[in-house]
Amino acid sequence: MRKTNKVISTLFTAGLFATIHTTQAATKSLVFCSEGSPAGFDIAQYTSGTDNDAAEPIYNRLVEFERGQTQVVPALATRWEVSADGLTYTFHLREGVKFHTSKTFTPTRDLNADDVLFTFNRMLNKEHPFRVAYPTEFPYFTSMGLDKNIKAVEKTDAMTVTFTLNHVDAAFIQNIAMNFASILSAEYAAKLMASGNVRDINQAPIGTGPFVFQRYQKDSQIRYSANKQFWDPARVKVDQLIFAINTDASVRVQKLKKNECQVTSNPRPADVEALKADPQLRVIQKPGFNLGYIAYNVRHAPLDKLQVRQALDMAVDKKAIIDAVYQGAGQLAQNAMPPTQWSYDETVKDAPYNPEKARELLRAAGVKEGTELTLWAMPVQRPYNPNAKLMAQMLQADWAKVGIKATIVSYEWGEYLKRSKNGEHDISLIGWTGDNGDPDNWLGTLYSCASIGGNNYSMWCDEKYDALIKAAIATADKDQRIGLYKEAQHYLKQQVPITPVAHSTVSQPLRASVKGFEVSPFGRNNFSGVTLAD
Repeated sequence: MRKTNKVISTLFTAGLFATIHTTQAATKSLVFCSEGSPAGFDIAQYTSGTDNDAAEPIYNRLVEFERGQTQVVPALATRWEVSADGLTYTFHLREGVKFHTSKTFTPTRDLNADDVLFTFNRMLNKEHPFRVAYPTEFPYFTSMGLDKNIKAVEKTDAMTVTFTLNHVDAAFIQNIAMNFASILSAEYAAKLMASGNVRDINQAPIGTGPFVFQRYQKDSQIRYSANKQFWDPARVKVDQLIFAINTDASVRVQKLKKNECQVTSNPRPADVEALKADPQLRVIQKPGFNLGYIAYNVRHAPLDKLQVRQALDMAVDKKAIIDAVYQGAGQLAQNAMPPTQWSYDETVKDAPYNPEKARELLRAAGVKEGTELTLWAMPVQRPYNPNAKLMAQMLQADWAKVGIKATIVSYEWGEYLKRSKNGEHDISLIGWTGDNGDPDNWLGTLYSCASIGGNNYSMWCDEKYDALIKAAIATADKDQRIGLYKEAQHYLKQQVPITPVAHSTVSQPLRASVKGFEVSPFGRNNFSGVTLAD
């Protein structure tokens, strides 16, 4: 960890936590030890877990996932209907939903259809006035093809909104339950336009969620206060929610033990048993709906050659990596999504580990001994990769055995993601935790042509593959979808845009006093309905 981070950590412990403990005497505060700084709070712009966690307290969607589950339940829409042809979705909005009040904004009305239209039309239309004033991209929205498939978003009346699609999207309801579809205030956006402060939509967010954004200090803290006007009061059980940011997993664990935070993110596998033994703590463990993998940028030579990708793939000693990096909490991955995802094909298998064969393939591809490639290592811990630096060092050694010189590169997390999405890397360590329980969230979101610039870190675009996943999402027949997705899995495996490494068990440490916390199958930290025992 950089020295500057250590200084921040020391000052943070001495100053912020003294304030927190004083506050707790008068109010009920919950502190979450978070591992990274969000890039912003206009969540439609971002895809990482860090960004999603930071935005989650602020917003709601039309529909949402039940906490700790994968099923969709009503939220800002109380009910919806789907037309017989599967192309029209009609949502009936909840009455009396209040937007947050801040120092610079006081809403004059409740949520209505105009807010839904603003939220989605900004993503759909590059000429939307707000998007022209504040140019940005929406990687998740586009990577799932929603920018092409949503034909129109219209209001039937003040509290009814209709979405018309160009073709059937079997995962549409699951997709709009995700964070990128969080509903924004059209009234707030209009005020920002009038004042020339459009970027405040990202740094001074307004939503309808259970907590109101107060302030953010990068690499230090995010503060939220309880939304006393929240439409479901039972979900607001603490007065203050505080994200205490520290990139060092060992520091986060020590703060948890000292009750300086009550929930922490992503412990190191080596710390889990000691955490389980502490009577003041508990550790919730669940099979991870995740994948840690190596992404090869096929736009960079020599990775544009299939033989080269095959060689690097078979030169990876996965077993050694899983033993060292995951320390008992990882399962070997062979496919491009986890075995718990429906439509997973168990017949997809790895090429055998074979450094000698890898050398032969590299020679046949004309790759010279000592060829240099950059290998990007994530700066944060994730369940799908608890120690990217160590994994990178082991890959560096594996590939050195076959004549490839890998130079390890890293950046601050937000910068890492931004540069990776721009395709600046040769090879990157990355991963994914499923967001909605549908196979398209893996096979479409991560590897499709549309997801280049979003979550497709391999920059891989293949017409045959794309045709398979497009056909799969365009039918409601589950058996037909399974067949198409299985064919896509085999084809992707043959083309090697990625090397799957591991799926991991998720371990969630928290104080025994924390009540109501649910481990999300999608890897999110959600504090709606969470409280502390008296």
